[in-house]
Amino acid sequence: MQSKVDPAEWLLKYGDYLFRYALSRVRDPDVAEEVVQEAFVAGLSAAAQYSGKGAERAWLLGILKRKIIDHFRRRGRTSAIGLIDLDGNWVDSLFDRTGHWKADPRFLGTQPGDAMEKAEFWAAVRDCIGKLPQRQADVFVLRTLDRTESDEICKELEISSSNLWVLLHRARLQLAKCLQGRWQNERSG
Repeated sequence: MQSKVDPAEWLLKYGDYLFRYALSRVRDPDVAEEVVQEAFVAGLSAAAQYSGKGAERAWLLGILKRKIIDHFRRRGRTSAIGLIDLDGNWVDSLFDRTGHWKADPRFLGTQPGDAMEKAEFWAAVRDCIGKLPQRQADVFVLRTLDRTESDEICKELEISSSNLWVLLHRARLQLAKCLQGRWQNERSG
């Protein structure tokens, strides 16, 4: 099958979508713009290899995901890991032993007001992720939101599996504490 890649149309067709995706992962508009640009450049370089079998947008998104991982890897080499100890067994009620949410937070219900509550929940999650130390946020986003396999995260970020699990555990504790505090403040205020 002949490739039908038209790089001249990428920015217009996919720029906003890829930027929003990148921004939700890296949390910095300048960095999001940079990784999207890197993805477009890589796409230009690899356009001849694009088979045309899948959607062009999905192909570019795959390239963008690799660029985001590359960004996390570069940043991990230049910044210290934030170590914050938090107490509390209540986090066990939110995550299972494998580190996944016990109840998928994307599905808060089906009542009329649920869509608004769902949007508010994700805004709170994004805000709380923004308060995490960078390395914790990176591994949490890759593992939980992008569902990247643990082995791949360890390889790409050059960390051990035990370090990954410590970072994930600390991120979950801080997110749970942040979310709990945020919901309590909204309900009482």
